[in-house]
Amino acid sequence: MPLIDALRDLQEEMTSWRRDLHAHPEIAYEEERTAGIVAEKLKSFGVEVTTGLAGTGVVGTLSNGEGAAIGLRADMDALAMQEDNTFAHKSKVPGKMHACGHDGHTTMLLGAAKYLAESRNFKGTVQFIFQPAEEMEGGGERMVQEGLFEKFPVDAVYGMHNWPRLPIGTFATRTGPLMAAVDGFEITITGKGAHGAMPHQGIDPIAAGAQVVSSLQQLISRETDPLDSGVVSVTMFNAGDSRNVIPSSAQLGGTVRSFKPETRDALEAGVRRVVSGVCDAHGVSADITYDRRYPPTVNHSDETEIAVAVASTIVGSENVDRNPTPTMGAEDFSYMLEAKPGCYIWMGTGRGPDEPLLHNACYDFNDDALPIGASYWAALVEQELA
Repeated sequence: MPLIDALRDLQEEMTSWRRDLHAHPEIAYEEERTAGIVAEKLKSFGVEVTTGLAGTGVVGTLSNGEGAAIGLRADMDALAMQEDNTFAHKSKVPGKMHACGHDGHTTMLLGAAKYLAESRNFKGTVQFIFQPAEEMEGGGERMVQEGLFEKFPVDAVYGMHNWPRLPIGTFATRTGPLMAAVDGFEITITGKGAHGAMPHQGIDPIAAGAQVVSSLQQLISRETDPLDSGVVSVTMFNAGDSRNVIPSSAQLGGTVRSFKPETRDALEAGVRRVVSGVCDAHGVSADITYDRRYPPTVNHSDETEIAVAVASTIVGSENVDRNPTPTMGAEDFSYMLEAKPGCYIWMGTGRGPDEPLLHNACYDFNDDALPIGASYWAALVEQELA
């Protein structure tokens, strides 16, 4: 695999950076330690550093003569979940862990920044964007809203995510939608509490909630074009505290995923209609909060061709999938792609079929992929800003 030699030689050092970040995870907008490490290292490489964008965001600017400008983005935040691993670099913070590999993303972009600052084998400007709060808290949107591309102009922006479902030494991306839009809903159903032995004296919110869960599934199975894609998942159902008491209320929550704007609109309208209709039929009231979150991640054609060409130089064209199946997962890099042309790519980190996947309590980024990802970033700069 024709990795950049300097980055292959940097693997041991990058591994130590990555494992330190893994051991000290910080969730959305709390990435103070992580941002401090990023800023310190960038400064030591000779990169101009700006901190504080979107609270804990960091942007490093590296210029080498006149030319175009591109942005490279890595996310820094961890997840609010308990780690089940036992290795030495497991999380030292109870209830928080890097279960999505953002520790690896941060490390690979730092490795590329170190190499590019030393080699300067490009003409133009690179903006190294270290983003907070990707995990459902919209750090990417906030960076854009706070003037990311006005303060740090770019002609194109690129993102990357480790993908343990793909074998190490591979990449995958496509023009058009790669990841779905995500919306969230919370529903409070209010009935009338009663003794569990005398249900006729109350109005059961649990029975109504159960029917809501069942009916919501028909928005996909009976109201969405079978050739389109959509998911409605009820992921929370909380009600009651005692086995012999019918509670007065129940709370439900979940997510809605889609690609097309018209499907997104139809699903929101459908959720509201189904919840209201079912609850009216059961004689209970419903309060619905529907929150539009990340838009779909849609790659631009020219930048996707550039990303594919660069990845092919790193792992070989036969190891770059140009038409992967889009995922119903979501990404707030989508906000950056709405503001600027660019491409989001998946980098394979899989060790085997039994490896824990993303958001698993036993997940750990594959350190063998560090020089691959860093080489992709560096080659992208050297080729696009040749």
